Amino acid sequence: AFSFKLVRALKRALIQLKPMAAMKRALAHCAAPWRRGLASSSSLKKFIVSESDVPTSWYNIQADLPVPLPPPLHPGELRPCGPDDFAPLFPMSLIAQEVSSERYIAIPEPVREVLALWRPSPLIRASRWEKSLNLPANVKIFYKYEGVSPSGSHKTNTAVPQVYYNAEAGTKKITTETGAGQWGSALAWSGNQFGIPIEVYQVKVSYEQKPYRKAFIEACGAEIFPSPSEKTQVGSNILKEDPDCPGSLGIAISEAIEACVTSGGEAKYALGSVLSHVLMHQTVIGQEAIEQLAVAGEYPDVVVGCTGGGSNFAGIAFPLMGQKFRGEAPKADIRFVAVEPAACPSLTKGVYAYDFGDTAKMTPLIKSHTLGASFVPPSVHSGGLRYHAMAPLISHLKELDALEARAVWQTAAFDAGASFFRAEGILPAPEATHAIEGALTEARAAEAAGEPRVILFNMCGHGHFDMFAWQKYAAGEIEDFEYPDELVQAALKDVPGLNGVDWPMPAK
Repeated sequence: AFSFKLVRALKRALIQLKPMAAMKRALAHCAAPWRRGLASSSSLKKFIVSESDVPTSWYNIQADLPVPLPPPLHPGELRPCGPDDFAPLFPMSLIAQEVSSERYIAIPEPVREVLALWRPSPLIRASRWEKSLNLPANVKIFYKYEGVSPSGSHKTNTAVPQVYYNAEAGTKKITTETGAGQWGSALAWSGNQFGIPIEVYQVKVSYEQKPYRKAFIEACGAEIFPSPSEKTQVGSNILKEDPDCPGSLGIAISEAIEACVTSGGEAKYALGSVLSHVLMHQTVIGQEAIEQLAVAGEYPDVVVGCTGGGSNFAGIAFPLMGQKFRGEAPKADIRFVAVEPAACPSLTKGVYAYDFGDTAKMTPLIKSHTLGASFVPPSVHSGGLRYHAMAPLISHLKELDALEARAVWQTAAFDAGASFFRAEGILPAPEATHAIEGALTEARAAEAAGEPRVILFNMCGHGHFDMFAWQKYAAGEIEDFEYPDELVQAALKDVPGLNGVDWPMPAK
């Protein structure tokens, strides 16, 4: 009907030889009812804004923190790191973003041009899932769907700018790690956009379980190696001690950093989560969501995201959290819930202390919730979200009571993801099932309390590369694993922050 009205309006304008202004009014008259319906109809499913609405700036939550973020420390000198300490790994433009306290940082136009291939991503009302769950009408679930990116996840939002800034700096190659493969895929694709080769070290258990991530990365022209590998000294040493080591993100980071610093200055390193500039790049998600929710006439009571390193949670939550910090949130009591796997429970079982970001202890010390740099997640864990520590910003916000943290069993997460898929038609990545489970828990709690609740969660990626995990789920072979306290304590014994390291340093 809309197409028919559009053609009829154009014909009428042309026949009567109306001037251009009149033709525009005719088009507006035709389109206006559709737009009004989009804004007001409770039955609408997707809320999509124009390509021109891709954010022009990233939001930096450090500008609005009530208490500043503790600085990273030099591992040898135990002093706050300066830009020169990061220079072997990152270009200066990204280092400047890492330490910036400006509220907004402009997105370069070449980056926006690439982002516009899939952004703005859709905001979707989970109406069919709500119906299948028999939720009351006043409990509403919305999700931001990031699976529309070239790599199928939110990771491309930061991969593109990281490659762009490296290209500006003359970097010849970028090394990186990846767990489930989303980040490695995103960086491999983004490398093509600005002509930089990519070298990826993937956690071995995921490398073996997800062969099509390897195929995707190689199709982009990148190199990929299972970690631990014989390609680096770090990997070789680990394999000598444990030839069957399944790998961890901490090990893969060590290998990627070694490959970078032994490249003779030609390579730089890129990280897909944890660091502040990475989390900032993801805030395009939440900024778009605010605008799309306004079109829907809604504002969330609670925002939910899964957490491993913290980037997709930051992407959806930080712009709304910033509104709350500044006293601008339409709902002053808006809540934020971070959901992590019980098998890798950094926020709920880790300690808040200075620790290394990698197994070989090559990185600066960051203050975060950590399970210890030697932590190796169990092989039965099917998703990503397997890093030993949380992003410093996420950890800091938890210490400020600005967010809640929950750990969930992976069977419960997959059950929620399967329920969502059967109703909404999007097969979620295993990581995203944790956010779905968190949204389901919030919906059931609102139902039980007889309270209205608007729930927003980040559907960070699709699961089309994760069929091994979904095959195991269909066969009833997904295993729950709660990381034992004794293993946590063993991994924590070498954490520097539990052995006298802090900032300011304690008086002797």
